[in-house]
Amino acid sequence: MSTSATPPPTNPALLLENQLCFALYSTSLAMTKLYKPLLGALGLTYPQYLVMLVLWEQDDVSVSALGERLFLDSGTLTPLLKRMETAGLLVRTRAKDDERRVQIALTSAGHQLKVQAGTVPGCVVSATHCPVSELMTLTRQVQALRSQLAG
Repeated sequence: MSTSATPPPTNPALLLENQLCFALYSTSLAMTKLYKPLLGALGLTYPQYLVMLVLWEQDDVSVSALGERLFLDSGTLTPLLKRMETAGLLVRTRAKDDERRVQIALTSAGHQLKVQAGTVPGCVVSATHCPVSELMTLTRQVQALRSQLAG
């Protein structure tokens, strides 16, 4: 004997489609999927690309400064940077004034990769089918949200 009791109405706050966290998470997955072939052609993973973006802006930075920019700790960065050093994209050296501080600098191959990577942002913009102004507004809104959540 089966009873087909009507389930209680769902609280709208508990619907998946109403969750900001899920919208951000699933969009992040879609973005990473979009970047994968673009970065694969450059021999980079997405986290490596982020490191390169920072270094293309400002070469020769400390691991701690890099971590602050990327919101990553040294335990996450160190293996990533070691792989990138092995690939010949950067070098890690101890700071002369403080042996505890490790500096990261691009090699000539790392600098040259910037030219090849120049097409990546345009491909991403094109795939979104959104005007650049709209994407910039969305980026600023997400950055503001991140700042608010960080407290």
